Amino acid sequence: MKILFTKNIDPSIISKELGEDILVDCVEVIKTNPIMISPFDLKNYSLIFTSVNGVISFFKNRFKPNEDFTAKNYNKIYCVGEKTKRELRKHGFGTFKVLKNAETLSRFIIGKCQHEQFLHFCGNLAINVLDNELPLQNIKYKKVTIYNTEEINPVITEKYHAAVFFSPSGVRSFAKRNSLEGMTLFSIGETTSGELRNYTQEEIFTSEENTLSSIFALIRKEIGSII
Repeated sequence: MKILFTKNIDPSIISKELGEDILVDCVEVIKTNPIMISPFDLKNYSLIFTSVNGVISFFKNRFKPNEDFTAKNYNKIYCVGEKTKRELRKHGFGTFKVLKNAETLSRFIIGKCQHEQFLHFCGNLAINVLDNELPLQNIKYKKVTIYNTEEINPVITEKYHAAVFFSPSGVRSFAKRNSLEGMTLFSIGETTSGELRNYTQEEIFTSEENTLSSIFALIRKEIGSII
């Protein structure tokens, strides 16, 4: 059987997780580029990161959070997903709270963080959950776009038994010039699955967590029904 991954993943990881009998192709459907802006004072703000690329671009722009929680104006850091948390750790920063998606982060902030003011460092195609919901609760929130996501829209001529998607923008990029019909569809997280439902009536298998290990576990679980 053949599976299409819509992003590049280390072949050794794929072999380890799925074995040698599964044929896998990886095709990038989006590309990202940092936007260079002048760093500004983060004092009095809590910081939100919803993607690894947001973290990478933040530090490329030489922002310097204050993580000293004993200081009066230290920056609380909220993030979505374990991968984003790990990227922050690479740069020497921990997280105050990690949630699995933007929806749960929004509910947490509305329920427990009404008096904080937030800067959300994200891409140009970031979903609008936070900026739709937080201002309605009189929570100060500003989106800072620090990278661009470009949809590549490749034409895929090969036939696959299954396809794996990792972001709403990846779904849109693929679906613009390719059909989703007749394939088993795997999705990393409910937000990506929601985008897939705009393009197909096929069943969508959604990983419990926004991690590679979770999506691989899901594929292994369902693989018998695909073959």
